[in-house]
Parts: sequence; C-alpha cells; structure tokens
Amino acid sequence: MSFIDEKAKRVKYIRALEKFAKSTISALKREDFDEVQFYDRVGKNAKILEKLEPVYLDSPYTKALENFVNQAVQKVGKTELLRSANLLEKLKNQKNYKKDKHKNRFKDDV
Repeated sequence: MSFIDEKAKRVKYIRALEKFAKSTISALKREDFDEVQFYDRVGKNAKILEKLEPVYLDSPYTKALENFVNQAVQKVGKTELLRSANLLEKLKNQKNYKKDKHKNRFKDDV
C-alpha cells in the first residue's frame, strides 16, 4: 500500500470521526434532549463508521476524538459525554495557537 493510500484512508477516517462527534455534540446540547432519539442517531452514525477501516491515530486531538466516539457508542451518560465533548473542544482550540506579533512593543508602552 502506498503512502498516498494510507493518507487518504487516514483523512477519511478522521473526517468521519469529526462528523460523528459534531452531530453527537449538537444533539447533546439541544434543549429538547431525548435520550432515546439521541441513541438512535448515534446508532445510525456508528454504522457509517463501521464501514471505514480504523487507522492509527497519533495526535492527542484525534485520540480524544476516537475516545469520545467510543464513549458515545457505548452509551455513557449525558454528563460524562458533555464533559468529554468540552475536553475535546479544548484540545481542538489548543491546536489553533496564534503567536502574539507585537508582544514586545506593548511591553514598552506600559
């Protein structure tokens, strides 16, 4: 198998995980949350993931993403899923770190 094929499988798997997580998180945060409908939706989305071949994930965000999806499939409670979802968002936001461009200039002004 070539490197390009591996990369394509990896991207497909990560995109599917992110799509699953996004729909799960939006369903969790709804005001009219219904546990039966929620787990029906999780079951349908899990069937899509079963079609894809799992790949090795090495970054902390993708590992946390996979753990969140596994928790949702295993029917963990709503509060635990919300806690995991918040930690997942925190990891995703850490990835988008932006350096202060004019940090030294502002120190001189103060």
